[in-house]
Amino acid sequence: MGAVEQWHYETLGKAACEALKRNGFDARYAASSAEALAAIVSFVLPGMSVGFGGSMTLRALGAHEKVRELGAVVLDHNAPALDQARKLEILRAQLTCDLFLSGSNAVTLEGDIVNVDGNGNRVAALTFGPRKTVVVVGANKIVRDLDEALARIETYAAPMNNRRLDRPNPCIKAGTCQDCSGETRICRVYQILRRRPSLSDFTVIVVGENLGF
Repeated sequence: MGAVEQWHYETLGKAACEALKRNGFDARYAASSAEALAAIVSFVLPGMSVGFGGSMTLRALGAHEKVRELGAVVLDHNAPALDQARKLEILRAQLTCDLFLSGSNAVTLEGDIVNVDGNGNRVAALTFGPRKTVVVVGANKIVRDLDEALARIETYAAPMNNRRLDRPNPCIKAGTCQDCSGETRICRVYQILRRRPSLSDFTVIVVGENLGF
């Protein structure tokens, strides 16, 4: 990443952090993936249960492996070779875990955290349940406002995730959301966190890099 891009991400990232703080979130800027991973690690203790919200950002950071190395119990519903019953068991356990780690589809410069889910497990855990919640978001996901957040989801995040998951939805041909209605639709539960949920210990780590969808 060049100096100009780095400056832009840092400027946007720090502005987003200030807006998130005004909305009651603990918000921190990390200049790099390494700094972001170090911030995540600071919340992990041996033996604690750590849930993951299906985030490509956290995969890119190597967070799953690092958390395991530290002796925590990893609750990852996307782990290979899980049958449906075990997957549902893990999804439910994430709602009451010690630490829930997640990415986000968009963060606005007004301090909103915006997500769209298929099952709703991620947004449910972000709202209430885990003892500690940490959202990690690349500066590429910072947008001006709610309209831009939803536009980002429709034109980028949703089609990319449909392609990644190999879902036969029309956006993988059109490249943008077609507001489909089939059973394989993954955009079903829309969440806007405008303020920190009142009973949640909630940290947002904004990373000055391009991470995730």
